[in-house]
Amino acid sequence: MVYEGGLGVRKLGGVTPVDEHTLFMVASNTKGMTTLLLAKLVDEHKLNWDEPVTQAYPEFRLGSGDTTRQVEIKHLVCACTGMPRQDFEWLFQFKSYTPESTFTLISHMLPTSRFGEVFQYSNLMASAAGYLGAHLYDPALELGPAYDKAMKEEIFGPLGMTESTFDMERAQHSNFASPHGDDVDQHPAVAGMDTNYSVVPFRPAGGLWSSAHDMTHYALLELSRGKLPNGEQLVSEENLLMRRKPQISTGEDETYGMGLEVYSRWGIPIVHHGGAMFGYKSDWMIIPDAGVGAVLLTNADNGVMLLDPFRRRLVEVLYDGKPEAAGDLDSAAQNYHAYMSKERQRLTVPASAAEVAQLAAHYTNESLGSIKIEHHGADTVFHFDGWQSAVASRKNDDGTVSFVTIDPTRYGFAFVRAERNAKRSLVVRDAQHEYVFIETD
Repeated sequence: MVYEGGLGVRKLGGVTPVDEHTLFMVASNTKGMTTLLLAKLVDEHKLNWDEPVTQAYPEFRLGSGDTTRQVEIKHLVCACTGMPRQDFEWLFQFKSYTPESTFTLISHMLPTSRFGEVFQYSNLMASAAGYLGAHLYDPALELGPAYDKAMKEEIFGPLGMTESTFDMERAQHSNFASPHGDDVDQHPAVAGMDTNYSVVPFRPAGGLWSSAHDMTHYALLELSRGKLPNGEQLVSEENLLMRRKPQISTGEDETYGMGLEVYSRWGIPIVHHGGAMFGYKSDWMIIPDAGVGAVLLTNADNGVMLLDPFRRRLVEVLYDGKPEAAGDLDSAAQNYHAYMSKERQRLTVPASAAEVAQLAAHYTNESLGSIKIEHHGADTVFHFDGWQSAVASRKNDDGTVSFVTIDPTRYGFAFVRAERNAKRSLVVRDAQHEYVFIETD
């Protein structure tokens, strides 16, 4: 261990410093540890990487029977099955979901590309991987408790990750860092935690709270190819390394395995993964050829701008590389401020009273739940099933009007006012799907 510590304070306006034991949400860095659990189960002959998922867990179904038949254990976290990201279902309506809902939701999902054709990141598929492993570990327990137990006994306990937890309440009553994001005018602010509860039912994909201290134990295990400091082999080298084996290309000199990426753009293989929840951005990385690793946990949405430069800076220090990291970080900050300033010019804050007057009081969508329109003084607030945000109005180039969420960490969900079947509607889109909320009584 060369260094572990913290910079800054846990909460804006406070004085309590961050340290190496401060808990952050590590978000999708949970995935690599979920596949570490699967690797242990392979070692214990409870499953095989090439085993059809329907053989290990007969309840497994996707919206496409053909894709269902092709999916093997190793494909659940490979982002290579053609299944789309499709996060809105759990982000908007998580309060009604349980761990078992993972399998209900994916049973309706359809692929948007051919198997093995293109990288498509899927949190729900990763969640299914963790719960499948948990069921094999302890079939007598419900999926959530079984997963928590398996991770504690098989991964966190042996690694000495005593601070790590999936318990949202426990995490927030200890040494933890509050989430932050910019408001609509680019002023940093403390953010609410409610949107982060959305990952709880799907926690194998991103629900872990951990500290820099604990995450370095995990990085060291990856560097040692599965061996604990006492010399014990926690996971076989073969199955630990299987998680790094390329399953799909993510770009030039970048591949995705099972919850792990291998980045070789600078001629040096770097194994890593990023993580993003509301107000938390993280990355961990190892450079196997150098025997060096690093972990970065941040408690602000802007922390995402640190992740790539941090990785670049590590390489510069190790290999006396051309100093580019600081410039990359400056450029990222400048581009962000320029983009947000331009977007701010298009927004009316608070939302235009004339545009708000044309809204219904309540909308519903079968997949995403409901939106209740509330008025707090001059502010218009969209209240969803699990969270809420003030909105701005925006006139779009095509003549339509959008209502855009603007609370810190929730910025950017855009709802286009429309009419469908002679009823007032709000339309929101992700990269591949359109969801229509229809006016209701």
